[in-house]
Amino acid sequence: MYDAAVIGGGPAGLTAALYLARFRLSVFVADGADSRASLIPRTHNQPFWPEGISGTDLLERMRSHLAKYPVQFVRAEVAEMRQAEPGFELLVKGARVHTKAVIIATGVVNRRPRMSDFDHNEALRQGLLRYCPICDGYEITDRTIAVVGEGDRLYGEAKFLRSYTSEVTAFSETGSLNLSKEQRKALGEMGIEVLDAPVHRYRVRERALEVWLGSGMRKFDSVYAALGSKVRSSLAVAVGAKATDEGCLVVDEHQRTCVRGLYAAGDVVAGVDQIGHAIGQAAVAATALRNDLCERALLLR
Repeated sequence: MYDAAVIGGGPAGLTAALYLARFRLSVFVADGADSRASLIPRTHNQPFWPEGISGTDLLERMRSHLAKYPVQFVRAEVAEMRQAEPGFELLVKGARVHTKAVIIATGVVNRRPRMSDFDHNEALRQGLLRYCPICDGYEITDRTIAVVGEGDRLYGEAKFLRSYTSEVTAFSETGSLNLSKEQRKALGEMGIEVLDAPVHRYRVRERALEVWLGSGMRKFDSVYAALGSKVRSSLAVAVGAKATDEGCLVVDEHQRTCVRGLYAAGDVVAGVDQIGHAIGQAAVAATALRNDLCERALLLR
């Protein structure tokens, strides 16, 4: 019986585990080894790394820090979670793990453009494909960029990026942008080019991403994917946690879900999808968990 389990090995999960370990709780961490942070080639948005740091390096530093404490760390996904007094039972690699409380930090999965794995990963590495304008909009200042997506998401991201560069193009992979007349007009007034042709192909070049649209080809310094994401909240929802229509877990100001003993932090919770934000949420969740177990007299040794 562990005092706490953390599901997820990204910045939120590792931070939560660190806080819990330093609270002298027995901690189990299940890391599916697929944190979205690992896709970041180099971030200059994480305070305070003036030279920038890759997602894989950041995660490795966090794991190295956590290794200084007696945390049970397993590289595996949790297949099932159910309530079992005084907390929860997890199914991990065929074994049952019992814990008094759980922090869900499973994050989200980006919906990707229709590219091969090789082209996708190479485009990310070169900064030709990007997912987070808050993270790296600064890096595309005065560059030629495009936003691929549909509807409100396409509209909002194109507007956001227009403040960094005057060369913004908006399109969708299907050719159906699902923009209202008012949205099209607003984009036009901002000087954003709107293309209705479908995408046939992407091709990575050393300094540009080539996009075949309709009968023509365009080159961009960067393409932003505004295609949304899949929220990995199913484990929590299965035990009764409330979620938004998009699947984000609903929490209170202390990161508690509506299920006693179940907390959530990071991108799985509605909010700004930023590493710094996830770290802060994890600290709050871990502290609330520790205090709540004390209230229930479940930490008496």
